[in-house]
Amino acid sequence: MTIKHLPADQRPREKLLARGPAALADTELLALLLRTGLKGQGVFKLAEHVLAEFGGFFGLLQATPDDLKRIKGLGPAKRAEIAAVLEMARRALAEQMTQAPVFDAPQKVKDYLALKLAGRGQEVFAVLFLDSQHRLVCMEEMFHGTLTQTSVYPREVVKKALAHNAGAVVLAHNHPSGLAEPSRADEYLTQTLKTALQMVDVRVLDHLVVGRGTVVSMAERGLM
Repeated sequence: MTIKHLPADQRPREKLLARGPAALADTELLALLLRTGLKGQGVFKLAEHVLAEFGGFFGLLQATPDDLKRIKGLGPAKRAEIAAVLEMARRALAEQMTQAPVFDAPQKVKDYLALKLAGRGQEVFAVLFLDSQHRLVCMEEMFHGTLTQTSVYPREVVKKALAHNAGAVVLAHNHPSGLAEPSRADEYLTQTLKTALQMVDVRVLDHLVVGRGTVVSMAERGLM
């Protein structure tokens, strides 16, 4: 059934406006964004197919433009709209972290990093540079590696910290395997960077490991 053939109060847009977005099922939310389907495949079926292909919204929001191209029915306009929604989510979380100390809302930091790093095909090492009040100044992807190893140069992290006049940093990297468990190598790297950054009076507050659907704090694990 197409959207126009539904009773008015059951159409996603009208339903959302009347009852709020939480009233919509996942397929209805995505159908509202996609608006149209394909010949022989209505927008609800297309939305259902997209969610199944990516394993739900989390996987969809980690999809690259090339990933989206695989789905018949997701033309340039639809791919652009999905990418725009993801970028708005990232920017909203980043804005919140610039206005208050990041650990006033640690889950927002994890959500932000999940949107930025989860699902990446190679390992990425990033640093959140914070001011003296622990508010976000910026995030930089410092190093990119293979699926199994990333070369991280402490000198480069120190240089960036000084350039941003950072008072503290949060380290982060993803595990492309999807498992967020910190390794012994992660612990060693954290200690190496802590020692290097202490020399310029910059604190390492945490090192977050991003997997698929999970972000693990090494500080919370007592590994700092």
